[in-house]
Amino acid sequence: MKNGSTDVAKAAVRLAISTRDEERAIVEELTKKNFKAAAVDIGGDLINSIPKIIERTLVASKKTGIIKDYHVHEGAVAGAIMEAITQVSPKATGFNFGGKIGIARYDEHVSVCLFISIGLLHLNDLAIGLGHRSIPNMN
Repeated sequence: MKNGSTDVAKAAVRLAISTRDEERAIVEELTKKNFKAAAVDIGGDLINSIPKIIERTLVASKKTGIIKDYHVHEGAVAGAIMEAITQVSPKATGFNFGGKIGIARYDEHVSVCLFISIGLLHLNDLAIGLGHRSIPNMN
C-alpha cells in the first residue's frame, strides 16, 4: 500500500476532529498501517496562544516518535502548524477558541490539522486548517 501526502493529511484531519475515545482507536489503526500519529487539545485566545500551539504540537510530535530531535524535523512540524494557524486566523482572531491538533506521519510526509470551535456568545463558529511538509527519514 502506497501512502502519500493525501493519506497522511486525511489521517491528521481524522485525529483532529475525533473525540478522545475515537482518537485512541484511530491511532491504533494508523499504527498498524505504519503511520505515526498523535493529537493534542488546545484553546485560548488565538494570537496569544500561537507560541503554546506550536510548542504543544512539537512536544506531542517528539513524545510519540513522529519526529526526532532534529532541527529539520522541528522546523517542518512548526511550519505545518503555522500554515494551519494562518488558515484559521481570519475567523478566529480576537476570539477565544477550543479545539484539537491532529498530527500524522508516514515515511517522509507529515501533516498537521488544526480543528477549532470559535466562541461567539451562544453560537460557535468552526474552522479547520491543514499544513503539510516533507521531511527526510533520519535514522
